[in-house]
Amino acid sequence: MAWPLVLAVLAAALVLLFAAYVWLALSYSYSEGERAGYVQKFSRKGWVCKTWEGDLALVNLPGQPAEIFSFSVLDTKVAEKINTLVGKRVAIRYEQHVGVPTSCFGETQYYVVDVNAVN
Repeated sequence: MAWPLVLAVLAAALVLLFAAYVWLALSYSYSEGERAGYVQKFSRKGWVCKTWEGDLALVNLPGQPAEIFSFSVLDTKVAEKINTLVGKRVAIRYEQHVGVPTSCFGETQYYVVDVNAVN
């Protein structure tokens, strides 16, 4: 019997299943929402897979410590828009993708899809 052929077909099937799972995890969002605050940190990081990662300081009541909302960005145009708004009050629209198997697509579950300055 041709064991190398069987192993190659099995390996190809596993790679296709993994690719299909990643595509599903990134295509369908678990939740969507919007948050407002100040972009405190935004950087492109990673050894092999470079991703845009940031922190949004959510504004609470005066005298309370700010809550930090960590997010990832996949779209380069959105990342450029965020870079121009660092330190300013913004409203970000995000999608939560649960079950993304690797950090090559972002370090968080929250992917920003749009950002607007708030006056």
